[in-house]
Amino acid sequence: MTIDVTAERVIPLPSERVAGYAMDWRHDADWTQGIRTAALTSEADGGGFGTGAEVTRTAYFLGRRIDYVLRVAAYDFPGLLDMVSVAGPMPMHVTYTFEPHQDGTLARIRVRGGEQGFYRLAAPLLARQVRANLAKDLRDLEARLLEQG
Repeated sequence: MTIDVTAERVIPLPSERVAGYAMDWRHDADWTQGIRTAALTSEADGGGFGTGAEVTRTAYFLGRRIDYVLRVAAYDFPGLLDMVSVAGPMPMHVTYTFEPHQDGTLARIRVRGGEQGFYRLAAPLLARQVRANLAKDLRDLEARLLEQG
């Protein structure tokens, strides 16, 4: 894939708390750069959120509105949420991992994608912007969780 970017941050809270907030699609717009709305548009096979569920997001990136659907490919709370795009302007694979760390939780986000059209041509610029956004996402996640006490 053209873009493969990872950001990580140690958040001084237990993994269950960090993952519980970050893996809940209802909080996507609160801490994820550019996301304006997120909705569970298809439930997992057993109901609710989990493997097979689909979340539809509306985001803005580099001044462009992007509507896309992510399907949960793997869900293992509190350690892993892996999602792949099934609709949208470009193929995308987003992986969130949360690991216990001596200072709290090592939170990591990896984004891969952007193989076609504009996204392929602009890959170097996009990778820098995605990396900056992911770093800010993790800072915002930490700040939001610490605000909640």
